[in-house]
Parts: sequence; structure tokens; C-alpha cells
Amino acid sequence: MNTITITWIGLPLLLGFVIYLFPKLGAYLSLATVCLSIVYGVWILISQTSFDLQVLDNFGVILKIDQLSGYFILNNALITLAVILYCWHTEKTGFFYTQLTIVHTSVNAVFICADLLSLYVALEVIGIVVFLLIAYPRNDRSIWVALRYLFVGNVAMLFYLVGAILVYKTNYSFALAGINNAPPEALALMIMALLSKGGVFISGLWLPLSHSEAETSVATISGVVVKAGVFPLLRFAEVSDGVGDILRIFGVATALIGSVYAILDQDTKRTLALSTIAQVGWIIAAPAVGGFYTLSHGLAKASAFLTAGVLPSRDFRELERQKINTRLSIVLTIASLSMMGFPLLAGFGAKNLTFNNLLPWQIVIMNIAAVCTAIVYAKFIFLPFGGKQEVRPTFWSGVIVLTLGLFLGNGFYLEAYTIANLSKALIIILAGCLAYGLIFRKINITLNRVLEEFDHLIGFMSLMLILIFWMVLKV
Repeated sequence: MNTITITWIGLPLLLGFVIYLFPKLGAYLSLATVCLSIVYGVWILISQTSFDLQVLDNFGVILKIDQLSGYFILNNALITLAVILYCWHTEKTGFFYTQLTIVHTSVNAVFICADLLSLYVALEVIGIVVFLLIAYPRNDRSIWVALRYLFVGNVAMLFYLVGAILVYKTNYSFALAGINNAPPEALALMIMALLSKGGVFISGLWLPLSHSEAETSVATISGVVVKAGVFPLLRFAEVSDGVGDILRIFGVATALIGSVYAILDQDTKRTLALSTIAQVGWIIAAPAVGGFYTLSHGLAKASAFLTAGVLPSRDFRELERQKINTRLSIVLTIASLSMMGFPLLAGFGAKNLTFNNLLPWQIVIMNIAAVCTAIVYAKFIFLPFGGKQEVRPTFWSGVIVLTLGLFLGNGFYLEAYTIANLSKALIIILAGCLAYGLIFRKINITLNRVLEEFDHLIGFMSLMLILIFWMVLKV
């Protein structure tokens, strides 16, 4: 088993560099890498395998593979597969597929890391490769957005590195279990860094610009990259109940703030990016079951993002005045319904599993957040359809993979199908649609984006660090 795991994580890195030698094989080698990850992820989930692999005993460098890893790996594989199919027979070069393969493998590495050192290395590699992908169009705008992403990410990882060193100094090990004995400043530094990388709360406000301005394929992959920042937080919560309590608080706040921003924005891509912040809140609101919610959200969001990339406009007000392709409308509706928690789609089971693992004080607030989510995605469902826009054939192969995943993913939590849960889901969706149709569709408020400015993002990190340090002392 250890040999299979090491081969699975090492071979794609080799293939990624082989693409430089044989650029014409880039798409095929990337496809092979992703198919390998799909098989590995499905096998972990079906077999319910769980094991540890010690790499360096003296430093506590350990790999851990379990159900949580399986959900994240499968999410990464399916979204990357959809992006490869979406880009098939386009002008994408071997350089693009090399970076795509490396980021796919590095993200997988995060999902099996169980020590602070390996996490740092993998997250740094991801940051550099995503920078190259965002800058891939090589125009002034893309380079500025890429540099902004790189700078914010590097500052966050500097905080993380200091925290990890403090943990090592205390325990003489980088193992995750060491955070229980770590000084509070070490824990606060690492949590703040990972919250920033994961796009959580106000420290995640770098995300709307980066995701909305990046090329559609890159923005879709960036949704997976955000999960690389969230995953270590879920591992922290497994080790420390105190961290779990902190994440629950940030999860609730993030779900509400992200939804409010997304409801009021009039740009399709920014709405999806802001919704990602809200949905990350759902993942960490119930850390023990965040894996399934990650898979559900990842498939739906990627499907919606790819579709938004081929719509005739990014402005909802313009889209309201023209009909979009009916088949595009169907794809958007399926993705949106899953995000709302509609039965027969993965989102229904994921939302109910999350609700079943909330603490009593979270339930009312998360029900409000669920209605807000329904309002956000009603904006996509009620767009007029019947248009005749042409869409390149490779687009459909990508979204078909994601849509099938949404239907099949529904089978991961069939216990959710009770009369009470079905009724609740339909009431929440109906309430969201009515609120959108009667209120939010008629108002035109644009929120000030001053909080997303570059210098403010760095300032938020300092404020978050003070807040988290206080919370760590309290728990």
C-alpha cells in the first residue's frame, strides 16, 4: 500500500516535467495523471482505508490517508479532469499542462500530509505554480493579479513558517499532534495563515479579484487550491478541540459575510468567487464532516464557473435583457440547485450532513446562511433562456463530468433522505427564490470594494492575528 501511495504522488511530478520534453503529449500525460488520482480517491472512499506512512521519524514527517483525504483527492481529480477536457484542442501549450500537473500533484500532497513541514513545502509550491498559471495570459492585468496573489500568499506562509518553527522548538517534531503543546502565538500564527490561504472571513477577501480576473480554466482550478488552505485546518481540528471551536465560529461568520457580498454583487464571476468564501465557511463550520461538503461544493462551483466563462456577459443586468443558450441554462440550474441543497444532488446530502454536526448555537445562523445561499444561486436560475449562442464542443465534455459527479455524489449520504430533511430543503430553496424574486432582483446596491484593496488585505492579517491569539488564549 505504501508503494502504491508513493508511486501515485511521485509519478505525476515526473510526468509534469516530462511534458517539457514532449509538449505535444501534455494534455494526454495530464489526463493520465488525473485518471490515476480518480482511481486512488474512489478506492480510498469505497474501501474506507485509513493508514499512516512515516517518512522521517526524527522530524515527525508523516503521511496520513483516510476518508477525509479521499473526498479532497476526488474533488481535486474531477475538477482537474473537467479543466483538461475544457481546454482540449485549444491553444494551451505544454507549459500550461506542466503547471496544471504540478499544481494537481502538490494539492494532492497537502491532502495526505500530517505534519507541519510537508504542508509548508507543498503550500509554497502551490503558491508559485498558481502564480504562473494566473500570469499565463501575460498581459498587464493578469500579471498584476498574479503578483498580488503571490505577495498575499507569501506573507501568510511567512506567518505559518514562524508558527511551525515554534512548534518544533517546543516538541522537537513537526507532527500535527504537537500543536496541543504549542505556545499560543504559534497556533495563532498558523491558523491565521491557513485562514488567509483558505479564503476564510475578511482575510479571504483577496479571493474575489483573483478568481474573477483569472482565465476561466485557471479560476476553476483555483477553487481546488483554496481547499488546500482549508484542509490543514480540518486536520488541526481533529487533533485539538480548541481549534475546532475556533473554526466553528469563523465558519458561521464566513458563511454569512460571503453570502451577503455574493447576493449584492452584479458580476457573475465575482458572485461565484464570493460564494466560494461563504461555502468555505460551511466546510469549517462542522470540521468533522467537511470532506463531503468540499466535494459537493467543488463540483457545483466548477460547473458554474466554466459555464459563467462562456456566457455572453459577466453583468447580471445585461444577462437579464438577453436570452442565454438553453443548454447552458440547464447546466447552471443543476449546479445552482446542488449549491442550494436540492434533493437528488450531492449538495442535499452535504448540507444535511453538515446540519447534523452543528452545535446548537450554530443551527439558527446556518439556516439563515442556507437561505442566503439560495438567494445567491436564484440569480443564475432565473436568467432568461432560449438563446442560440455557440459553445465549443470541449466545453460540454468538462461540464458533463462535473454534472455526473453531482448526481453520483448524492449516494454518499443517503441517510439524509427523510421527510423532515426533504421538507426543510424545499422550504429553504423556496424562501430563497421568493426573497430574490420579490426583493433582491429589484434592488441595485453595489458594495464598496475598498476592503479588497491590497494594503487593506495585509492589514486584515494583523487584525486577524490579534483576534485569533485572543481566541486561542480563551479556548
